[in-house]
Amino acid sequence: MKDVALLFFFCFCLVLVSLLREANAVSQEKNDGVYIVYMGAADSNHQAELMSSLIRRKKDAVVHSYSNGFSGFAARLSEAEAKAIAQRPGVVSVFPDPILQLHTTRSWDFLQYQTDVVINAGSISGSDNSSAKGADTIIGILDTGIWPESESFNDNDMSEVPSRWKGTCMESHDSSSFKCNKKLVGARFYDGSGDRSIRPFSTARDQNGHGTHVASTAAGNPISGASYYGLASGTAKGGSPGSRIAMYRVCMSDGCRGSAIMKAFDDAIADGVDVLSLSLGSSSGLEPAFSSDPIAIGAFHAVEKGILVACSAGNDGPDAGSVVNVAPWILTVAATTIDRDFETDIVLGGNKSIKGGGISFSNLTNSPVYPLISGDLAKSGDDDLSEQNARSCNPDSLDGKKVKGKIVLCDNRDGEYSLSMKVEEVRSKGGIGFIVVDDNARTVAPKFKSFPAAVVTEKDSNEILSYINSTKNPVASVLPTVSITKYKPAPVVAYFSSRGPAYNTHNLLKPDITAPGVAILAAWPANDTREAVAGQEPPLFNIISGTSMSCPHVSGIAAIVKAQNPSWSPSAIKSAIMTTGMKSNSPTTVIFSVYRLMSMPLDNLLQKSIQTNNLKAPITTVSGSVATPYDIGAGEASPSAVLNPGLVYETNTADYLEFLCSVGYNKSKIKLISNTVPDDFSCPTDSSSESVSQMNYPSIAVSNTKENEITKVTRTVTNVGQEDATYTASIKAPAGLEVQVIPIKLVFTNNSKKLSYEVSFKASSKPKEDLFGSITWTNGKYKVQSPFVVTTDLESV
Repeated sequence: MKDVALLFFFCFCLVLVSLLREANAVSQEKNDGVYIVYMGAADSNHQAELMSSLIRRKKDAVVHSYSNGFSGFAARLSEAEAKAIAQRPGVVSVFPDPILQLHTTRSWDFLQYQTDVVINAGSISGSDNSSAKGADTIIGILDTGIWPESESFNDNDMSEVPSRWKGTCMESHDSSSFKCNKKLVGARFYDGSGDRSIRPFSTARDQNGHGTHVASTAAGNPISGASYYGLASGTAKGGSPGSRIAMYRVCMSDGCRGSAIMKAFDDAIADGVDVLSLSLGSSSGLEPAFSSDPIAIGAFHAVEKGILVACSAGNDGPDAGSVVNVAPWILTVAATTIDRDFETDIVLGGNKSIKGGGISFSNLTNSPVYPLISGDLAKSGDDDLSEQNARSCNPDSLDGKKVKGKIVLCDNRDGEYSLSMKVEEVRSKGGIGFIVVDDNARTVAPKFKSFPAAVVTEKDSNEILSYINSTKNPVASVLPTVSITKYKPAPVVAYFSSRGPAYNTHNLLKPDITAPGVAILAAWPANDTREAVAGQEPPLFNIISGTSMSCPHVSGIAAIVKAQNPSWSPSAIKSAIMTTGMKSNSPTTVIFSVYRLMSMPLDNLLQKSIQTNNLKAPITTVSGSVATPYDIGAGEASPSAVLNPGLVYETNTADYLEFLCSVGYNKSKIKLISNTVPDDFSCPTDSSSESVSQMNYPSIAVSNTKENEITKVTRTVTNVGQEDATYTASIKAPAGLEVQVIPIKLVFTNNSKKLSYEVSFKASSKPKEDLFGSITWTNGKYKVQSPFVVTTDLESV
């Protein structure tokens, strides 16, 4: 019966996801009749012919046209017109214009401290000097716009804009105040959404804050004395402060239109950016196919033109298979914490102190003199449902007479109403303080402004409840928040960070990398009164969380690598970032032979971990489980080791084209997509998801492995370090999985810069879960680490 129940539940989940996808498709088709016509690298004559025929029938039919990096257009079409155009020569796909969503100081210092390495030859490190080498690289950011007056974007002491920059600072309704400079070299905006109910912004000025925060995290100038009303005080700086910024405002009040995103990609390719950073995407369960994914399409052509594209992994964690932006040509970034905590202490009667979290500028006294009550004891009704709602402080659940003048303990584990709605319920009923129980929120520092409030874990809430129930007149106080640095453990995987495996490509390990994304301080629009604390001016810096925040950390690192190695391909830079992630210090027992290397089993805890935290223990998730590559990819990005990767895995266009074969494209479609397809190219006869494992990727994922059956993959590495070098392989693998590397040594010379090796996997018994490990090549100076995952039953993931 148990198996039947599990089967029923699995089928129900599949049906639910299918319905969600259909609902999303329906909502997109109602999207004002705007469709994207994607024509790949098709001849511009085909594009011009189609657009002309549409304009003749309807003057304002075309919303955007694409002609720099790829061909196509977005237009107002009927469903019949869209279907007819999809059959025309040169058209790859036609799909409704989707609406995507945002994936919403000390972070760089923490990365440097955690991942600092010593290179014997030379003084290269992730110091400010190496950061300055990001000069003249240009990071393009697709987001909500930018606040150009922020000191993070001043151009003091910057050299002239590189002559290769071809972009522009678009004329806007506020051109008299919105000015680009030698730091902010370009700004574009895209208002032609087709939705006439949305008021055009007609400016690249940020009216949300997200884009300003992202831009300053990636490449903001060092600003001393930055803080959020005195919290997190210090120097706020971007990852590559010497880089220039180009902003492409693709998001409006209703979200980020796919047609605008593709137009921004098209413009950015022509403008001359070096790196593109996108902290936005679809939601888990609603991911489009590659043929109708604006980000995957735009990124493919950008990478083809030599531009690295970094994207946020999504905020739908901790569910397995929730990661988005999973195309292999995209660098997909997960999120972790840093070693800073915002501590808001709660003092109970008897001077017992509980360490809470969140950000509150409480004006209560330090002494516990304020009456304390739990929500369920302040219910407004008499039935069980009323008590349940009151326990969570849901709207209209509390009795004002019981709450007035008291601090209220509320539960937030139901997820039915937002935290802000529960705070408002307490405040509106006369409560003077708010304590909320939420293990996840405790890690991300929600802001309560001047209202006395704190977040506590379930464990700590039990102590508070015990106190309430033990005394007739419980009292407490909530103290103002303080910043705690060198907090341990860190990093920890953020609860919201989307997890692998990839929803449609189990033979490709995603996310690729992780970086700080929790409670990050960065620049903010100076006119945002919504974020202002009562009686204070709006903040110039703000603290927010999300993979939106982790992505620009990696974009900044990529810009530094590009500046130091201008001839490197996007895949080489991506490889350097992935293979130099913060290393585990755990030992590996290895057996050497002439022809092969076989790993021995390790302690189960260390088998799963590829990195350690600041306690020298394996990185964990918020729940305490050991983080796997499904959580953090190749690990925490290192701004120091990345500058000397030793070896890189170069994934070329042919790899990506064969990937397209594996997801259903045929040769004729692929030739429409790319104009670099060799004449003799053809899809492999055995093209399937398993063939994706053979892509020359910095990580390895193999699926559907049978018991005692050997699965082999091949990788090729390029020596970018010392000319004459010998690298030896070591393996960390779990019990029950035999992993062999042939050869065990790679000897590089002036004439042999590229060498290949083969990895074979063999499960001695059918494991109950996915198996994780890593392969590390080292020459005593550099360590080149690649994580791997072996899935024996595809349905299990």
